Amino acid sequence: MKEGVQFPTISVVVVGDKSSGKTSVLESLAGISLSTRGGQPICTRVPLIMRLQNHPNPNPELFLEFAGKTVPTDEQHVSAAISLATEEIAGKGKGLSNNPITLVVKKKGVPNLTIVDLPGITRVPVHGQPEDIYEQISKIIMEFITPEESIILNVLPASVDFCTCESIRLSKKVDRTGRRTLAVVTRADQSPQGLLDKVAADDISIGLGYVCVRNRIGDESFDEARAEEARLFDTHPHLSKIDKSIVGIPVLAEWLVCIQAEIIIKFLPEIVRKINEKLNSFSQPCTTYKHILDHAKDSLRKILLQGEFDEYPDENAMHCTARLAKMLNMYSEALKPDAQDISNCFAKSLIDKIRVLEESISDFRAILENKMEAIYPISFIFVENVWDYVERVFVRVLSRHYENHPEFLPLVKRKARKLIAMKKKQSIDWAKDAVEMEMKLADYTCHREHYSALYRKLMADEDEFLEAFGGNNIGGGVFRNADGVHLRGMETSLKEEAFDVATRVRAYWEMVSTRMVDNMALHLRFAVLNLVTQDIEAVIT
Repeated sequence: MKEGVQFPTISVVVVGDKSSGKTSVLESLAGISLSTRGGQPICTRVPLIMRLQNHPNPNPELFLEFAGKTVPTDEQHVSAAISLATEEIAGKGKGLSNNPITLVVKKKGVPNLTIVDLPGITRVPVHGQPEDIYEQISKIIMEFITPEESIILNVLPASVDFCTCESIRLSKKVDRTGRRTLAVVTRADQSPQGLLDKVAADDISIGLGYVCVRNRIGDESFDEARAEEARLFDTHPHLSKIDKSIVGIPVLAEWLVCIQAEIIIKFLPEIVRKINEKLNSFSQPCTTYKHILDHAKDSLRKILLQGEFDEYPDENAMHCTARLAKMLNMYSEALKPDAQDISNCFAKSLIDKIRVLEESISDFRAILENKMEAIYPISFIFVENVWDYVERVFVRVLSRHYENHPEFLPLVKRKARKLIAMKKKQSIDWAKDAVEMEMKLADYTCHREHYSALYRKLMADEDEFLEAFGGNNIGGGVFRNADGVHLRGMETSLKEEAFDVATRVRAYWEMVSTRMVDNMALHLRFAVLNLVTQDIEAVIT
């Protein structure tokens, strides 16, 4: 089923009896030759839709569209390309098909028109043609001339009695008054006598009037043909009497463009009406969708930001601010093993630092960088856990609000999960930058006083440390649980220096972990705030 508004296609449908000069008229309008190498016009066995576009580029651009594909061509090979496309659609031989070929011509100076060339009308089948050739051609013609937005261009040779033309009879079936029919009289140079009277009499009631033209002959260029046509209607004793407003290919092109514009203007109100009807048909569902989303946003704001759980009083999993605070506390604890435990963990770390000192590596930046590497997995796992939890809450709330509108729910869920995945990636990228910043800029703080205070506070344990691991002692006091076997026999100065490095690391690490936790909390809270106030509106609608 087609969706949206189907705009009418304003096209000029060219109809005429066989050998009426249709091809010559089309060639003159398009400015390209449609004849075969032998100079014979191509045999039209399928509708040929020519879309002419005035193009500023001096190099013409031509291509065919048929059977779902596009085939580039040029002026020298367009006839052969049309013949090959016709054979592909209608088969070899003389059979017909109503499946069209579209020829797009972008060329400087051509009129902006869509012209449909149809098979010439013939009543008697020739060798190879189907017995019902007339019925097939008539059916194709009627299909294209019936739409009210079609302009019927009836091609009438000057030499015939217009009333006897089969193309007139067919066009009268759909346009009895001739209000959308224009007649082009071809080969005016071959039957000039009496042409003015035939056109003036209008015995066949052509509502849009007549245009008389001279067909291009032989190898004439299009410019030469137009010059000869102008000379003919200026100087011929009979043809010069015909009003200049109804003679010549340029006049025909101008008329067709004007008629096309008038039809577009005529159909504009109907197009606008259909657009408004379609918009109105969507307005109620859109209003409902937006109304539900607004309520869902309020719920998410209460649950994720304000700590209000009245909508889910008995569902602990939906008490989001408490859950998120607990997750943040666990992250904080994971970053502070040294600050929380100065026993076994501290002793092992201290031994590592002593080994560093024994190797004459006194800069504690290397120690800090090693510790920072442990933050990577901790931080990323924390971010993923937070957003996985937010996604569950997010989808749960949206599902509840849209449960009475199942037509919206699959789309809402899909967009919600896509949005959360985007937010998660942004947070992981942020966490990566934050950890790398701490690693590459280790030993930086603008709060030196706070760092010094922490350092002095921790250094107060030095005497107890030296006493605990002096001589054969293996620990006591705050170090009572520490493994001190590796500290026996070490020089006191080395222990003092190692304790100083360890203390500086511990002091700075407390500042790093606090900074990471605070920044992570601010980032995630701000990301969730944007999620429920801005992102949900932009992505899900």
